[in-house]
Amino acid sequence: MNIASIIDSIDNYLWGWPLIAVLFGTHLFMTFRTGFIQKEIFKAIKLSVTKDKDAPGDVSQFGALTTALSSTIGTGNIVGVGTAIAIGGPGAVLWMWLTGIFGIATKYAETLIAVKYRVKSEDGSMLGGAMYALDRGLNLKWLGIAFALLASICGLGIGSSVPANAVASNVRQSFATDKASGWILTIITAVILCVLVGLVIIGGVKAITKVSEKLVPFMAAFYVQVR
Repeated sequence: MNIASIIDSIDNYLWGWPLIAVLFGTHLFMTFRTGFIQKEIFKAIKLSVTKDKDAPGDVSQFGALTTALSSTIGTGNIVGVGTAIAIGGPGAVLWMWLTGIFGIATKYAETLIAVKYRVKSEDGSMLGGAMYALDRGLNLKWLGIAFALLASICGLGIGSSVPANAVASNVRQSFATDKASGWILTIITAVILCVLVGLVIIGGVKAITKVSEKLVPFMAAFYVQVR
């Protein structure tokens, strides 16, 4: 058995009932543990779009919302939903709705923990995330480091490579006349994407938030219209 077969076997096992039981079971547990936090959804929406200049942090509430949505409205919701319906049929929509509704509690708990265990760096900026929660909350620094490393790999993979490849493929299919021109267009597209994304990333979290505040509302409106 080669490495590809081993990885495929593990993948088929994990993306089956064990993962469904863990994820949906966590959603149910957090729903009851938080006292059905979903009932506060409209209050949460109001808080997310209300500016509070006196609140601690590097970005506004709306900026944090759009930054989070910038990765949500993309590969997962467009490709993932289409793939789920194609494989599982119309019934998949019901389970996606149920998972989404109960998953609100898990997302709330995750955000709450991230805020609770965030730290302020020497320059005054906030640092947080699951790695800090694992380190400061559970005293598992090694697991926090492992999470950060794996998240970096994931960011380079499905977070960056997949969307960039989709853009390059669409440009190539739309404008390329032969194989040579296709490669040239792919390289040009890659360079443009690298420059644009690099300019945003260099500006730090505040620059990322400002771009998200401008682009995400249009992304959301376009996504809803297309669906």
